[in-house]
Amino acid sequence: MILTVTPNPSLDRTYEVPALERGEVIRASGERMDPGGKGVNVSRAIAAAGRRTVAVLPLGGAPGALVAALLHAQGIEVAPVPVAGATRSNIALAESDGVLTKINAPGPELSAAEQESLLETVRERSAGADWIACCGSLPRGLAPSWYADVVTRAHAGGARIALDTSGPALPAALRARPDVVKPNAEELAQAVARPLTTVGDAVEAAEELRAMGARAVLASLGADGQLLVESAGTWFATAPVTAVRSNVGAGDSSLAGFLIAGGTGPAALASAVAHGAAAVQLPGSVMPTPADLDPAAVTVTSDVPLDRALTEPVP
Repeated sequence: MILTVTPNPSLDRTYEVPALERGEVIRASGERMDPGGKGVNVSRAIAAAGRRTVAVLPLGGAPGALVAALLHAQGIEVAPVPVAGATRSNIALAESDGVLTKINAPGPELSAAEQESLLETVRERSAGADWIACCGSLPRGLAPSWYADVVTRAHAGGARIALDTSGPALPAALRARPDVVKPNAEELAQAVARPLTTVGDAVEAAEELRAMGARAVLASLGADGQLLVESAGTWFATAPVTAVRSNVGAGDSSLAGFLIAGGTGPAALASAVAHGAAAVQLPGSVMPTPADLDPAAVTVTSDVPLDRALTEPVP
């Protein structure tokens, strides 16, 4: 069982539009409503793969009730933490050329009692979990050290923990030694406070995160592929993508694929890339099923192309 923790979940509405033009009336060609938040998406991808997952998340108001209902409909066990504020609603506009514009609401502020209830729920539901995936931004009220507290408690209970967050919460959590962290290129550059222009730059940045406490780093480099840097070695993986339809939740699907395949080594990296490549070719934040995957198309190598320039360098 994989437990996910989403401190700042959302109700996500995705509209497919031909092009985004300011000041104009735009008619959507398609729309979806999904439960959102990075940890929620990880649970959705795990459930789509036919594996058991439990989603721990604070929920409040009508949007929160709808998030819970949507998750239950997807066969996901929900461990809700009631909060006074309403769960946030986010909007994503997906253009036909693959460009995505997102409007994310801040979400409710959690009281001290609600924060402790969230931690206690994680502790109670983590018994028997193979992995705990803590993902996303922290809501107002939670200190940057909150994820570090979760990592410490998870390790005390014998669980492995995967972390996907950014900003001050990431370096704070690294000191607690999470088993794997999953930054994208922008988050990786932000964490080491320098630009990334080549795959080699990303490898060096990942090694720096390991020196700061991460036991392994799974780094998404967008269209250029993914890196896995851990004590056993460094691997680079790619997969062809015919057409990008939406990248909402693609990184979360990738993390789910990594954890489903054991969370370590080149086979897990291949699973991560297969899930991520499938997700970007689906609408909205639809999570891929096994039928959507093409594992044979994934290439994994330990001969990392260090000099390869990134398609979208991070300044």
